[in-house]
Amino acid sequence: MTVPESPDHVARIQAAWARERPDLDVRAQGVIGRLHRVGAHLTERLCLVYKRFGLAEGEFDVLSTLRRAGAPFELAPGELAAHTMVTTGAMTKRIDRLERDGLVTRRPSVTDGRGRVVALTPAGRDLIDEAFTAHMRNERELLDQLDPADAELLEGALTRWLAVFESRAAVGGVPLD
Repeated sequence: MTVPESPDHVARIQAAWARERPDLDVRAQGVIGRLHRVGAHLTERLCLVYKRFGLAEGEFDVLSTLRRAGAPFELAPGELAAHTMVTTGAMTKRIDRLERDGLVTRRPSVTDGRGRVVALTPAGRDLIDEAFTAHMRNERELLDQLDPADAELLEGALTRWLAVFESRAAVGGVPLD
């Protein structure tokens, strides 16, 4: 991978802050700012694939969660919300859209008389299988922009860093959702 010779956007911001506030250490901004900007670029590129299949990011997430749950490809709305880290209200809106489009169904739970179950329809399963295949191809293309050794180092560092946040959330810390 060829790295541009001119400073990137974050480096220019850091230089300006270093000039204006030399009393502050702005090195952390180099990592956090770049992660934020890379994340925005990645989200944009990922959403282009979802859109090709008529899905928004959240809808793709719901269908993916149901599909990877395994047969019979169904979960309670609360389980879906927990797996996708959104509120139950946001989940209801996503399910409404997916149900309207014939990709999921809702029915009463057989184990909980008051509960509901959301299940993939055959059309929903076919769509998410096709969309997920394209999604994996897209992610591979994005990652292939890095040298394989850099990608491996990045995965290791991000895995360790994410574990810090997730272990804090597990013991009562504030989750980042």
